[in-house]
Amino acid sequence: MSRNPKKVAKTLKQFAKNQKKGVAWLIDPEKVTSETWTHFSGFDNERSVPDLIFLGGSTYSGSGLNDLVTEIKNRCQAVPLVLFPGSRFQFSEEADAILFLSLISGRNPEFLIDQQVQAALSISQSGLEVLPTGYILVNNGEVLSVHQRSQTLPLLNTEKQKILQTALAGKLLGMKYIFLDAGSGALGSVAPDIIELVKKQIGATPLMIGGGIDSLQKVHQSFSAGADLVVIGNGVEKNPGFLTEVLSYRNWLNHSLIIN
Repeated sequence: MSRNPKKVAKTLKQFAKNQKKGVAWLIDPEKVTSETWTHFSGFDNERSVPDLIFLGGSTYSGSGLNDLVTEIKNRCQAVPLVLFPGSRFQFSEEADAILFLSLISGRNPEFLIDQQVQAALSISQSGLEVLPTGYILVNNGEVLSVHQRSQTLPLLNTEKQKILQTALAGKLLGMKYIFLDAGSGALGSVAPDIIELVKKQIGATPLMIGGGIDSLQKVHQSFSAGADLVVIGNGVEKNPGFLTEVLSYRNWLNHSLIIN
């Protein structure tokens, strides 16, 4: 299939360079319902769509992924579909890109490097755009499915120095993106002071923030603190109108940045 090999990378770099803000809609394959598909009917112009669609989940086996990717792309060809894999089995050559994650907040070798080694050849041969990402789990101490699956504990929002050191280690190791994630369904999101601290130190490296973002206030706080891209998923599952609200806010915010 024909792909722009650097489309997602260019998008993320432009956010970081121009201080524009992006939104990724995370779809969990295990939670796709008829309500999920209704969102696509509202994607009638570029201002009404997310910048990226992420697809993946902590416990998903990967069964039927190709069909799901194809269905999503048929419904929304204009938005790049990025795999956000919970394991090496969540892989499809039909996607546009893949977050090549290393869980650097934990010390479980399976998710630091082993899963990546086992998936590397298939990904390399696929032609997918690869996004090397330092993945850091951060919240207020909640243990969620991602922590159970990875057998790691999150760094705490109070552990500022450790979070900063971890993010910088990822950057120095050559990871081109940093993703701070509170975990799907988290009650609390990544603290704004953590986002601000990390962004100041990683500079032009695009910063993604996800987990627990279920209100416009949290979106605003994340963007104001320095997030280049916010990832929303569980909030949309709980409130179908939330996606439209966030996209409208993104449009307003980016327009105000242009004016100023």
